[in-house]
Amino acid sequence: MSEPYPNKISSNDKPSFSKNLNSDFSRTLRRRVSSYFKTNNLSKHANMSMVVKTILMLTIFFVPLILINTGIITSALLLYSLYISSGIGMAGIGMGIMHDAIHGSYSKNKKVNTYLGYTMNLIGGNAAIWKIQHNVLHHTYTNIEGADDDINTPFFLRFSPHTKKIGLHKFQYLYVWFFYGLSTISWITTKDFIRLDRYRKMGFFSKSNSYKNALLKIIGWKLIYYSYALFIPLIVVPLSPWILVLAFLSMHFVTGLLISMVFQVAHIMPRVEFPLPNENGKILSDWACHQLATTTNFSPKSRVFSWLIGGLNYQIEHHLLPNICHIHYRKISGIVECTAKEYGIPYNTKKTFYSALVDHMGLLHELGKVQPVPI
Repeated sequence: MSEPYPNKISSNDKPSFSKNLNSDFSRTLRRRVSSYFKTNNLSKHANMSMVVKTILMLTIFFVPLILINTGIITSALLLYSLYISSGIGMAGIGMGIMHDAIHGSYSKNKKVNTYLGYTMNLIGGNAAIWKIQHNVLHHTYTNIEGADDDINTPFFLRFSPHTKKIGLHKFQYLYVWFFYGLSTISWITTKDFIRLDRYRKMGFFSKSNSYKNALLKIIGWKLIYYSYALFIPLIVVPLSPWILVLAFLSMHFVTGLLISMVFQVAHIMPRVEFPLPNENGKILSDWACHQLATTTNFSPKSRVFSWLIGGLNYQIEHHLLPNICHIHYRKISGIVECTAKEYGIPYNTKKTFYSALVDHMGLLHELGKVQPVPI
């Protein structure tokens, strides 16, 4: 009962990496990290802390919705509070459960990863589409214009110096936060359908009936999500429908803002690179060094913050070692940093989340002023 996730891009125009450059860095890093787990008799997958987090985030998401679905909520203020609380749990599921599961790092059991990956569907998204967008395109082609779907933005946003600039971009550092809040509303409406069609044209879902089956699954899962998140509450909650719809949208705005801020400050930063392939379609770096050049860590000393956001403040470790559960990132970050410095490879990090947000905002402001970099 596993999802037919595609794992390769069949298109011939995707960039490739220079495999012979710094290849010893990757081998050394993998050997040292493997030695850490072996020496300490640890699994690379989830531990009890991760299980507790999973239960907690699912509880924060579902319990408020269950209360709303009982029809006993008669206060608009309480309704909004419950929906927003559920939105925080939704963000926790996105960052701390489904993210690891879809990467296959939550458990050594593939079925466990598949089922926990379905939590993405339970919060209105789609695990199959996410895996292509995130695991395949973003993790392989990080910050590469036209290949990394995370920087392929609508016309009113400019996340890369290679994207065409328009006058509106000079204000993007001010209005981007509003659109971050709308990001999961896009998930639950049009985004998955648009990307399904585009990914099919890129060569995904090429097997017989795979596109049709994926489309039907997206529709089915979204109907399930809407039923308990919106439709049933509209029937049973004795408040005006517009109040309930606004509360539902508030839940998603909170989720979208939280998730977008955490993910975007890892890559849309002043010190990272936005490389382009040469005339032969080659990136002049090996894949591991490319990940270090395009990624930033933040707030490495805040254990509670890291636990709450699914270890995504350790984005370098995640990009280099996505098969390891995020619960271990803090421990292995020292190994990664020391190995990078040993090989003379930059290891970008910001001391706090706030300073990372300021830098992110600064780059968005700069990208709104400068012209595209000549290719």
